[in-house]
Parts: sequence; C-alpha cells; structure tokens
Amino acid sequence: MNPDKYNRSISLLCPTCACSDFSYEEGENETIQVMTCASCGRELNKDELIRENSENIDEHFSEIKNEVTKDVADELRKSLKKAFSGSKNIRFK
Repeated sequence: MNPDKYNRSISLLCPTCACSDFSYEEGENETIQVMTCASCGRELNKDELIRENSENIDEHFSEIKNEVTKDVADELRKSLKKAFSGSKNIRFK
C-alpha cells in the first residue's frame, strides 16, 4: 500500500465570502496569529478558520478513511488468497 496515495490538500475557505486567499502575519515563534481574507477583509485566527471549515475537513477525512478501509480489505483478501491458494478445502470468491 502506498501511503502517498492518501495525501490531500484541503483549501480553507472564508466563511463569509468563500474566498481561499488569505494574508497573514507571523506572530511569536513563527506561528500565525491573524489571517485576513483577501476578498472581504474578515480577520480570523487559524483555529477559527479550521473550525469554520470543519465540515469540509470532515468530508475529506471520511473519503480518505473509506479509501484506506477498501484498500486494506483488498490487500488482506489478496494475502489470504495467496496463503491458501494450494488448499482444496478453502475457496475465496
């Protein structure tokens, strides 16, 4: 299984205007303190932006989870089929 197959890039959107362009200033220790929407000027901190986009993030997570589950089941089925390929009493569909 290739773990790079499950990498995703999720665009966070402004909850007011759905713009994905933000400007930001780095605070102490190179952390982002305030993000400003390039379109409407709404200011949010990073945690607020993530919380506002939680449905989108959860949907992507659900898709990845389903893909991983399917791929693991397929890999397990293949390995069991290979392990019992010489047996006359065990058959796989």
